[in-house]
Amino acid sequence: MPANSFQQLQCYLESQVIGQSQLVKQLLVALLADGHILVEGPPGLAKTRAIKSLAECIEGSFHRIQFTPDLLPSDLTGTDIFHAETGNFEFKSGPIFHSLVLADEVNRAPAKVQAAMLEAMAEKQISVGQKTYPLPELFLVMATQNPIEQEGTYPLPEAQLDRFLLHLEVAYPDAQAELDILRLNRGEALEGHQQPKFELSQSDIFSARQQALSIHMADSIEQYLVRIVMATREPKSYSDTLERWLEMGVSPRATIALDRCARAHAWLSGRDFVSPEDVQAVVYPVLRHRLLLSYQAQAEGITANKVISEILAMVASA
Repeated sequence: MPANSFQQLQCYLESQVIGQSQLVKQLLVALLADGHILVEGPPGLAKTRAIKSLAECIEGSFHRIQFTPDLLPSDLTGTDIFHAETGNFEFKSGPIFHSLVLADEVNRAPAKVQAAMLEAMAEKQISVGQKTYPLPELFLVMATQNPIEQEGTYPLPEAQLDRFLLHLEVAYPDAQAELDILRLNRGEALEGHQQPKFELSQSDIFSARQQALSIHMADSIEQYLVRIVMATREPKSYSDTLERWLEMGVSPRATIALDRCARAHAWLSGRDFVSPEDVQAVVYPVLRHRLLLSYQAQAEGITANKVISEILAMVASA
């Protein structure tokens, strides 16, 4: 059953990515909700490890792309190769044609590469010349970026950020988790990395997605979800402070993402209905990269997380 498979997957990931249980759960939410993931945090906090560990457990091809300032769109999508003996061009596919793609340090690539990524993430296809090529049915981009080092980076455009279902933040582990990480690393150095003893099939993933989509969501929860979204667009109706902080609210894509992620979170929690707590559990990673803060908010050091907390405090869940 898909539910048991996902429980196994969650336990395995938590054993490999210690002290990051929220990151693990949100990765699975994104997999269930059929969306792309942006993972952000300082270097050395197992962002790449988490994504590679997830890929190890899923049926399908995996490829890691290291984004650099000199990367070309064809390095991502592939290109037409001319065969002199036949006089014909043949398309040679690039790494984007794998089911699971790790875009490491995605913000280091220039605008043309980001445009190619945007088409792949939005349409599940890429265009080369006058032809368009479909990507695999199971297609998931898992991107990382380092928020500290800004030299040689390009800010991701808002349109591309909006294509990421979730924006996950990784924080430093506590002392006990740090000790467990030390012991895990030592054990792997002595014995080697242990491959997982199971693999989640694509049919299991597609079945789980359908189960999550069919979970009951009461009208009151739907209205709560919409009120959160509307508070980002009409902040003055809630408070002058909120209006001062927000330049622009979120699009209907955020509403759809909240709905799908809340359902996935409820399904992973073993329930057949969505509660306000499910919405609150996913609202930060769904909205934080979609809010456009005002210059005044940025000058005051206000973060997107602070704005979301303010919205949740003002919007009633009942």
